[in-house]
Formats: sequence, C-alpha cells, structure tokens
Amino acid sequence: MLFGLLWIAGLLLVVLLVSRRAPLPARLVRFHAAVRPAASATAVLLLAYVSLGLGTGLVAAVTRGQPDRVFAVVLLALPNLAWLALTLGFGGAWDGRAEGPFGLPVPQVLDRVVRDADRSAVDVADLARHDGRMWWLVAVTALALLGTGLLAALRSPAHVRARQHALHLAVALGAAALAVSLLASVEARFGLALMGIGDTGGLGTTVELLPVLWRNVGLGVLWGAVAGFLGALAARPVHRRAAARGRSAAPRR
Repeated sequence: MLFGLLWIAGLLLVVLLVSRRAPLPARLVRFHAAVRPAASATAVLLLAYVSLGLGTGLVAAVTRGQPDRVFAVVLLALPNLAWLALTLGFGGAWDGRAEGPFGLPVPQVLDRVVRDADRSAVDVADLARHDGRMWWLVAVTALALLGTGLLAALRSPAHVRARQHALHLAVALGAAALAVSLLASVEARFGLALMGIGDTGGLGTTVELLPVLWRNVGLGVLWGAVAGFLGALAARPVHRRAAARGRSAAPRR
C-alpha cells in the first residue's frame, strides 16, 4: 500500500507539472510556468520511446519470426527496455547479471551481454560488440533529445533565455533519468520447487539489472543542458516570426 500511494503521488506530481491548467495556488503559478515546458517535453520524450519500442517489437514480430517470443518481451518488459535504451543511448550504464538456464524477457543481445562474466557494467559499446546496429541507439537518442529541447523552447515564452532553457531541461532530464533508472531496474530470483522443497536440479535463476545512477543521472543532466540550449537557439526564428505576425495583425489606430 505504501508503494502504491507513492506511485499515485508521483503520477499526480507529473500531471500537475505538465498540465496547462493545473489548479495551483497563485504563488506557485509563476514556478509552474517556468518548469511546465521542460517537464511536458520530457514526458513526451518518455512516451515517444515507449511508442518506438512498441513499433520496433511489432516489426520484429512480423519480419524475424518467433512472434510469441517477441510479444512476450513486449508485454513483460516494454517500458523497462524502452527507457533502458534511452539511458544507454546518451551514454548511461547498467550493472547486469544473469545466472541459470532460463532465458530473460529481453532482446538476445542484452541477454548475451549480461551473462558475460568478464564485464563490469553494460553500456552501448558492450552491446555493439555483439551487434553493431546498437550504435543506432546513440543517433536516435541524440535526435530525440534535440527534438525535446526544441519542443520545450517552442512551448516557452519568447523572452526566456537560452541558458534558462538549458537549466530547466537539465533538471527535467536529470530527474527523468533518476526516475526511469529506479523504475526500470530488475532484481529477481526464481526456480522450480517440488512439494515445498527448494530449488531442484540446479534450475534456479538469478537476474539483476541495476542502474549506475551517478552515470545515468549525470549524463542526463549534461544532455539536458546541451539539448535545452540548442533547442532554444533553433526556436528563435519561430518566435521571431510569431512576434512579427502578431505585430502585423495588431489593429492600427
């Protein structure tokens, strides 16, 4: 019940941060106006990654065969894997370990990497050693973060400076990296028991996938600052055209 209440409180906080018409006290309206564009753009980023993961899963089910295995991964671990891909794409890392005969509800390349006893932490370079296409995670994440910075700047008033955009998005993405790192972590142990007797036949499996928090959060803050600054620069022509249209449309006396 405690974790359920915390979950509901977290969802309500996100809703208040991203809503245009949140019923807030007057003294908090100014603060809300400053943080809402970055918060809403970050929420769009997280939802876009889940949608991208779903689309990738559907394509893989149609083109690669074994749709039952693909749909099992999608249903069991879609948000976790989508946000794992986001953190790996901007340079984050995860401590992973898997022991036992059972497969994991993750792509095969990640399963092979976490079963490697010689590595210390999983990052995109480790995945790319097994499948070079994993470098696309970096390109997709860079484009997604730049789009997030542009969206946040377009939703902000024109008078907000580029360094303010950078600060706001750095805080938003740092908080998002912390949240998804904690939510997407996995620590499970399971096996087969007969008549109340413990693990039989060595069928027990241990699965751990825990975030390297300092790296994920630190790089989230750094990427947020860069994306916020560049997004503000890219949004300036749009704000200028909007201001020019507003002046031309103003009635003349």
